[in-house]
Amino acid sequence: MSAIPLHPVSPAARAKQRAASRFGALADAWLPRLVLSPTIIASLVFVYGFIALTAYLSLTESRMMPNFEYAGFAQYERLFGIERWWVSASNLGLFGALFIIGCLIIGLTMAILLDQRIRHEGALRAIYLYPMALSFIVTGAAWKWILNPGLGLEKMMHDWGYTNFTFGWLVDSDMAIYTVVIAGVWQSSGFVMALFLAGLRSVDDSIIKAAQVDGASLPTIYRRIVIPSLRPVFFSVLLVLAHIAIKSFDLVMALTAGGPGTSSDVPAIFMYQFSFTRGQLGLGAASAMMMLATVLAVLVPLMYLETKGARHGR
Repeated sequence: MSAIPLHPVSPAARAKQRAASRFGALADAWLPRLVLSPTIIASLVFVYGFIALTAYLSLTESRMMPNFEYAGFAQYERLFGIERWWVSASNLGLFGALFIIGCLIIGLTMAILLDQRIRHEGALRAIYLYPMALSFIVTGAAWKWILNPGLGLEKMMHDWGYTNFTFGWLVDSDMAIYTVVIAGVWQSSGFVMALFLAGLRSVDDSIIKAAQVDGASLPTIYRRIVIPSLRPVFFSVLLVLAHIAIKSFDLVMALTAGGPGTSSDVPAIFMYQFSFTRGQLGLGAASAMMMLATVLAVLVPLMYLETKGARHGR
């Protein structure tokens, strides 16, 4: 058979091919940027732009309406001189510490139990995760009923004949903040369990089997091998829980409304009330910036430790 002659490509066709390839390369380079640009612009304006605006308002004498005349750090001096601010800050520290520790302990324990491939694992996992599907408003309202001495747990125990039983934390100014901890841990520990369980399932089974062959007990394996390998999960959990604790507003408002008095007040409620109900916009902006500083004080060291560990292969 005679070979079929190849027709040379015309200069016009080569020019079209080059133009198509240049257009394809240009589209590959710019199409993702065009798709992402609205989100980036919206974030710059509505997140970082308003953070910058709040920061500037904290340096003004703004009251009911914004006042853009610079006044220095007078609002921060006023803020640090208000006793209620220090009460809310101490409540945040207490709530945040107990909330994070409680969620870590309960979530990790539940994850380890579910990791044993027990029966009905799917149903138990769904039950543990269910509270996370609720809003903090619903959680606060439900626990307000449960902990109300005249409606909930205390009344139920009295109806059962245990008339000496008392549980009045919700109306006790010294204990009200702990009811917020109980409700918060109840809602978030299932989410923490899911994160830890995903981390546990990613651990190589051969490492565990090798440790068992060497005679290591199951608690020892978890304590010395499995749990230390969950460092990235701990990092993510700490970030999420710290963020939830610092911005806690709806849970506290639904459960205690900051009371009795201001005994369970937190900075988010302080900021809202001074900004929008007391006409102290500059003071509220200063408290908001202090909340942002608290977030950064938690976030930056954690990110530094995580990136430092990644650079050293840990």
